Amino acid sequence: MQSLFAFQQSKEANYLLCCDSIEQAFSPDLNSMEPQDKKELNKQKKEALKLLDKVFETAASVEHEDEKIKKVVEESLVHYRKSVADDVRFFKKGLKQDVEKIYRYYLSVLTLAIAIAEAAKADKKINHINFVNNRWVQALQESNDLKKEALRLNATWDNKFDRVQLWLRDVVKQDNEYMAYLDKKSPAVDDQKRILNHVFRRVILGKTIINDYFEEEVLHWSEDREIVKGMVEKTVKSYDPASAEPLQLHQLSLNWEDDLHFIENLFTGSINLAPEYSKLIADNTRNWEVDRLPLIDRVILEMAITEMLSFPSIPVKVTMNEYIELAKNYSTPKSRQFINGILDVITKHLKTAGKIKKSGRGLMDNK
Repeated sequence: MQSLFAFQQSKEANYLLCCDSIEQAFSPDLNSMEPQDKKELNKQKKEALKLLDKVFETAASVEHEDEKIKKVVEESLVHYRKSVADDVRFFKKGLKQDVEKIYRYYLSVLTLAIAIAEAAKADKKINHINFVNNRWVQALQESNDLKKEALRLNATWDNKFDRVQLWLRDVVKQDNEYMAYLDKKSPAVDDQKRILNHVFRRVILGKTIINDYFEEEVLHWSEDREIVKGMVEKTVKSYDPASAEPLQLHQLSLNWEDDLHFIENLFTGSINLAPEYSKLIADNTRNWEVDRLPLIDRVILEMAITEMLSFPSIPVKVTMNEYIELAKNYSTPKSRQFINGILDVITKHLKTAGKIKKSGRGLMDNK
């Protein structure tokens, strides 16, 4: 959604640049020794912009009796389409990279717990032995997979240890629950698990300067944080200190190739959604023209329609619920109800028209 939103903004910017190039082409040449007919140039500029608007984003050929107007509009469109194509490649490539970075952030959070334990060992003021000897902390330290992956993706804190020491002093040691844990004579296994979960949830990923650091470093941290937190919690939950099995890293995806295929197809499908569906959105948005909708709402509707049309294994209700939730979290206060109503009408239309075809167990009735 963020990539599509950014792409649409870039697309609008490219259009404005297209208009600028036309205006520039019909501006008086201040260096020319020939007299400039400003009135005629202004007339040509208006004609060229009108022609651009007529043929913009259509397959229609550029036709005009004035060869200069025709040439300028053609050249501006060529440049526009090239810029849009470059943006598609850029954002599509960024989709994969952004998702894969989440795994690195997950590793960074896990290794931060190790780094905090290392900093705690050197603290001469307070005895952190309960945390240093925590079974889950030790399991993280002993995980060869974590060591290998963290080194591969540069997710260690070796070069930021001074910062970790400051966090230990200013955040970790200021946490009442952490300090109470240090006072326990012999923490039970459940206590050890509970405190590590607390450190991850409240100390590292809570409302602290540690989380602020990630927010400054990571563009989409507010969204990525929830995924990272879920992965970290599953990692802690799945480890059994009574077992001989080492701690297992949680994978971002059970089948990354399939998920990447879904991501790229949803992105490409939403970008290339047929004009008839934009018209369908416009026809069902009372008192709104499609180009006057909040951009985020338009993106959400286009994604939802693409998913309904292009992914036969995803139930319609699942699609609707997901995009209503996106509207709730990222758009205006009234958008959830608005998106819900519009999608309900559009879904009924698509079903009646036979556009939605679902297959698979429990999906033959398109429900």
